[in-house]
Amino acid sequence: MSIKEISKEIWNELANEINPFYEWTWIKNLEISKSVSRETGWQPLYFVAYKNEEILGIAPLFLKNHSYGEFIFDQSFARLAQELNLNYYPKLIGMSPYSPVNGYQFLYKQNKDKKEITNLLINHIESFAITNKILSCNFLYIDESWGNHLKSLGYYEWINSSSEWRSNGEKTFDDFLSRFNSNQRKNIKKERKSIAKQDIKVEIFNEDDINQEILKKMHNFYEQHCSRWGVWGSKYLTSTFFETLIDNKRNLLLFGASKHDSNEIFAMSMCVKNQNNLWGRYWGSQEEISNLHFELCYYQPIEWAIKNNIHLFDPGAGGKHKRRRGFFAKSTVSMHKWFDKNMEKIIYPWLNEVNKQTEMEIDFENKSIPFK
Repeated sequence: MSIKEISKEIWNELANEINPFYEWTWIKNLEISKSVSRETGWQPLYFVAYKNEEILGIAPLFLKNHSYGEFIFDQSFARLAQELNLNYYPKLIGMSPYSPVNGYQFLYKQNKDKKEITNLLINHIESFAITNKILSCNFLYIDESWGNHLKSLGYYEWINSSSEWRSNGEKTFDDFLSRFNSNQRKNIKKERKSIAKQDIKVEIFNEDDINQEILKKMHNFYEQHCSRWGVWGSKYLTSTFFETLIDNKRNLLLFGASKHDSNEIFAMSMCVKNQNNLWGRYWGSQEEISNLHFELCYYQPIEWAIKNNIHLFDPGAGGKHKRRRGFFAKSTVSMHKWFDKNMEKIIYPWLNEVNKQTEMEIDFENKSIPFK
């Protein structure tokens, strides 16, 4: 099934601005660019709840034959399934493809009973899974309040960690720096000055500044960066997807670095935004310049967020080094159910212990942030 079979207006009405990664156009562009398809291991499955031909709810799911592009690492589950002579793949995944962004839930018609719609959709999803011998159903990066109801339906939570910067009422970047102890404040200033000393200027591209030439450059940087990491490079998005981003330019924010003696951009980072939030997504550079990644992916977006009254900036997956630059660790919750009693029996007690350990690590990391 393609998202194009569902009305854009109805989809966006039900999505109710969860975040830009669940808008109809974003997911449609993943499909038409062939970034998401059966061939890439992300087969779209949209379960739709109707009443008298009115759409009450939609469950955006994908049937996957691998675990790439999720950024929650379940290889230990796959190994356990193999030991139990079970097929781990295909599996059902609920998330916005390639986007480790919190907020997943089903899409609901306003002023309808969400629990009733959830129960109806879950029943159909699980029936589909069991009929087709699918071992598991997994909802990643969920809205935590939505996940509370899933627990009552037999789903178990798995806690991982992510990073975020939250506004503390700052009016300037210096206000942000004032939260750090003296040593780290000096370190950040030194990192930023090292960029300025190399005569590098940063240009911000926002909404009407964005054109196909800029998007083509961003794709080239993205592809170069991914290629450096070989098979681990997470190169999932096609050039066509970047071309289609012109349809989403109101949600895009790009930072380009160039030398003052040239207008040629040699590095870029890309963020996605809405009225209150900013998400760091991709970056790449033709030159190896110390601290440039921090400038384009952390400091420039934070400075822009402060100036534009953005409340939250999620810089993207990974990186404990983010703590030293003012990003807190926070829990990221996923919900899982396995349709095999032996698998359940082994995994669920293990999850309880792992979740406790992860929460302790999050607490420890946040205490290590070099604030005053």
